[in-house]
Order: sequence, then C-alpha cells, then structure tokens
Amino acid sequence: MGKESGNEMEQIQRSLEQFLDREVARYEKKESRNTESRYAARVEEYPQNGYSEDEYPGDGYSEDEYPEEECSEEDYPEEGYTNRRYQGAAYPEEEYVDNLQERYVRYGKKETKQIKETKQIKETKQKTVGRRFPDRTGPEPEKPPKKQKTEKEKGGGMKGNKGASGKKKNSGGKKKSGFRKFLTVLIVLLAVLGAVWYVMVGHIYGKMRYSRVETLAGEPLKEQGVVNILLIGSDSRTAGDEGRSDAMILLSISDKTRTIHMTSLLRDMYVDIPGREGNRLNAAYSFGGPELLLETVKQNLGIDVNRYAVVNFQAFANLVDAVNGVDMELTNDEVQWVNAYLNEYNELRGMPIDTDYLDTSLSGMIHLNGPQALAYTRNRSIGTDFGRTERQRKVLAAVMKKLPAAAVMNPGGLIDGLFPNLTTNLTQAECMRLSLMAGKLLTYELVQESIPLEGTYSNASIRGMDVLQVDFDKNSAYLRAQLYGEKKQ
Repeated sequence: MGKESGNEMEQIQRSLEQFLDREVARYEKKESRNTESRYAARVEEYPQNGYSEDEYPGDGYSEDEYPEEECSEEDYPEEGYTNRRYQGAAYPEEEYVDNLQERYVRYGKKETKQIKETKQIKETKQKTVGRRFPDRTGPEPEKPPKKQKTEKEKGGGMKGNKGASGKKKNSGGKKKSGFRKFLTVLIVLLAVLGAVWYVMVGHIYGKMRYSRVETLAGEPLKEQGVVNILLIGSDSRTAGDEGRSDAMILLSISDKTRTIHMTSLLRDMYVDIPGREGNRLNAAYSFGGPELLLETVKQNLGIDVNRYAVVNFQAFANLVDAVNGVDMELTNDEVQWVNAYLNEYNELRGMPIDTDYLDTSLSGMIHLNGPQALAYTRNRSIGTDFGRTERQRKVLAAVMKKLPAAAVMNPGGLIDGLFPNLTTNLTQAECMRLSLMAGKLLTYELVQESIPLEGTYSNASIRGMDVLQVDFDKNSAYLRAQLYGEKKQ
C-alpha cells in the first residue's frame, strides 16, 4: 500500500480502535465457552452470513460506523477489500470458507490466542494488530523467528575484536556517501555557473562585429602553446571607414613561458607586403585590411598570427572610462600635447574644443579619463614612434590591471563601451576558451616590448618615405625565444 497522508492515517487509527473495543467486548463474553458451543451460539446469533442484520444492516455494516471513504477499493486495492467487507473478495479462495461450521473448526482453535493478543494491543495502544483488515476472523500470521547473527556478521571476525572492523566499515560508508553528495552538489553548481558564463559570453559576443577571414578560418587559435592576437588601433574618423592602423600590438599568451607579451610593432618599419611593393607596415592595413596585415607580419617576423581585433578611437576611450580612468606620469610638455590632440577628438565628437582639457601647469602623476588617455597615446611628437608605442603599452597595462575589478563593479560600461566598437575574426567558441583562461592569466607575468629591438634597425629614406630598415631575422629569433622558449641562433 502506498504512503498515506496524515488525515488518512488518523481515520484508519480511529476505525481500528473502534474495532478493538467492539471485538474485545464480544470475545470477553464468550471466552469461557468451548469451540463447539461458541459455534452453535454464533449460528443462532448470526443466521445465514453469520451476522445479524439488526447489528449490521444492508451490506453487513453500518455506514455511520464505517463510512464509504474508509472502506473502499482505493484504500485496499491489492487485498480486494470492498464495501461488502465479508464477501469472498476479502477472503481469498484458499482462506475463505462459506460453511460456517467448517470455518470455525479451522479458525476457532486460535481465537483464544487472538483475544489475548487483541487485549495486549489495546492496552499498549499499538496502531496495528499485525493484520491489514481487522474485521477478518482468521488467525494472526506468525512472524518468522529472527535470524541470529554470526560472529562474522557481528564484526567479531577475530576473537576480542568486538565488531570494531564493522564499525569502521559503516563509518567509511558514511564518509563516502557524504563525499558523493558534496561532489554531486559541486558538479551541479559548476554546471549552473558554466551555463551562466556561457550566456554572458554569448551576450558580449553578440555586441561585437564578427568579420570572417576565409584564408584563416581553418587555422587554430593556439599553436605550440601560444595564442597570438594582433590588436589593431584604427584611426578611422567615420563609421565604416577602416582608416589606417594607427597602433599595432601583438598580444601573445604563452603557456610555454607563462607570460603575457604585449609587443608593439612600429608602423614605420619597411616590410615586404605579399602581392605588393615594399612599404611601411601600416600601409598593409590600408591596402588589404586585417587579412593582408596578418600575412605581412607572418612573412616578415615568422610568427603565426591568425586572429585580430580592431578598435577605433571611441572604443579605446570608452575602455579607459569603463575602468574609471588610469593614473599616468606626464611631463608638462606631454600635458600640452594631450590638450592639442584633444582638439581633433572633441571636434569629431561635436564637443566644445576645450572639453577635458588638462591644467597646463600640471606635471607628474595625473589621473586621465578616456579621451585624455587617448590623446596621451597618440602623441608622437615626443620620443618619435618609439615613445608613442611605449605610452600605448603603459595605458593598456594599467587598464588590464583594473579590468577584473571593472568587470564586477561596472560590467555594463565595459561591455557597452568597448565591444560595439570592436571588430574581430574570433569565433564565439574561441572567445569562450579565452574567457576560461582568465583565472590562470592573473598568475602570468606581463612583459612589454617593441619591435624592432634596439640595435636591429636603421633610419632610411625609401621612395621619399622616412622608414626603419629592420633586421627581421634577429627580431624573429628574439620573439620566438620569448614566446615559444626556443634558443636563439
């Protein structure tokens, strides 16, 4: 029988107590009689079906005493219990005997024992009498004797052990059960977090502009334990205009050397451009966009770069604002140039020309907002292009240090400010893989450098262009040693 509700159990208990009261009173009156006299008396008292209709009208019981809901097939389906509780369905064929005399010969011998057991049950207020249907007059089934435990089952095993090994086994089982529960909860929790993380990455990725490069679509994200992504800062002034590659930084994540390298590639390096005449590195982006620029880097530096991300002026300024600005040390001359470069950016934004101007008397450590940091990184009048790329790396390094806190405190500003202004050929799955690397990247060393290395280039003028002639073999060997752990030749 299935689990009963609390109310149903109370009803069953009340019915059981009523039955016990009635049965005990009836049996006490007849306890002194022998089996035959009792049988004769019952035949006279309960004609035909063995029960007086005056006492049990209609179906053999009073509906007031046994409501329909307490004596239905739903309550006792497996036993065949019905409203006609003394019919054949209640007594299986092998037990039920229509002939009253034969019935009492069979069952009457045990009535005395049943009476004593019934009294004892009533006195101790037990909920059951060992039978499911108290109205049956059949004998109480005997319980099988308890099986005695052997010394081995008791955990005795060896003399004097006193079951110690058995206790240890049970304790071990409980520990294993607790560990399994903990492991299950942990797996479920990780699955939920993974699902939330996947949704978040998908939401962020949806704000980017994905640009598929057919020639690179089959190339792996990571090669020889290194992920290379070329970050391209475009100087585009209008939407849809790719402009020139104002900044190029090779972002390399190396599991081999446990480092994050930010390597600035100077735009004035004279390079061989596939399918084109030699020119400055940034010209490759103007001629063929990111695809041609990546091919040019591979050909001249011998580094496999298959992924890129392009950001415009607005994205860079928004990124700095999203981390609540950066602190940079500026000379007074650099402060003057920040204001000068702000003029053009403010004009592009349609803002007053002096918006975000710095106090011209300032120098030293200064807090820069997004537009001010952008103007600071565009300055190439102080320190030539080497100085400019160094300033770019300084700002990016400061931003990267503040990114984890910004991701928690200002996720909306970070997502909405940067990603709508970013174009990439990274797939959503690749972005997911990169996001999962975030934890271990916090333990990697951040290295900043620029190419060409000092002593590996010379200034030159080619076809009227002021360029840097570079020894790419030396620079390539250096990069491969730093990123892949290869020995310098």
